[in-house]
Amino acid sequence: MSVRLQKRLAILGAVLLTGLFVAANAHLITVAFQSQSGCVAPTPDRMPAKRAC
Repeated sequence: MSVRLQKRLAILGAVLLTGLFVAANAHLITVAFQSQSGCVAPTPDRMPAKRAC
């Protein structure tokens, strides 16, 4: 395997790993904004996080 091919494969691997990392974080952010954890039923002695819940 030539040095040029090794370098291209290393760059391709780094780009793929970076893309996977960015996609996973984007998914986590999307799920976090779509969930409504503030509307969970509170215990009787506590107020809900949002009054509209």
